[in-house]
Amino acid sequence: MLLASPAAADEAAAPDAGDFTAIQAVIGEQIAAFKADDSARAYSFAAPQLQQVLGNADTFMSMVKQGYQPVYRPKAVTFGQLRDTAKGLVQEVFLVGPDGADWTALYMVERQPDGTWRIAGCKLAKQERVAA
Repeated sequence: MLLASPAAADEAAAPDAGDFTAIQAVIGEQIAAFKADDSARAYSFAAPQLQQVLGNADTFMSMVKQGYQPVYRPKAVTFGQLRDTAKGLVQEVFLVGPDGADWTALYMVERQPDGTWRIAGCKLAKQERVAA
């Protein structure tokens, strides 16, 4: 599991359509920052607890480059469901990695005290292709 921080499950209210849009924007902007090799911008979308664990933007970018190529250099990104789990909100993202393999990324997200959303973790799972 990548980037897991303590659970932030105590959301004040169920997510609404605006939250769904904001969460997708945060994830999409972080992926765009990865594509641009903008480590400071990519790191800025991480939740404070995650930033504390990783220490700095360069360490964060190095970890992503080494272990999360489908997120670092996706060929395609499609958003799935936003799920309310026992550990907080999880956004499903379907990726095609740089090698053409299919992946599912589960992004744990946290609402910050100012109402914005940040990424608290990401778990990747490779998906097998099914022939029709």
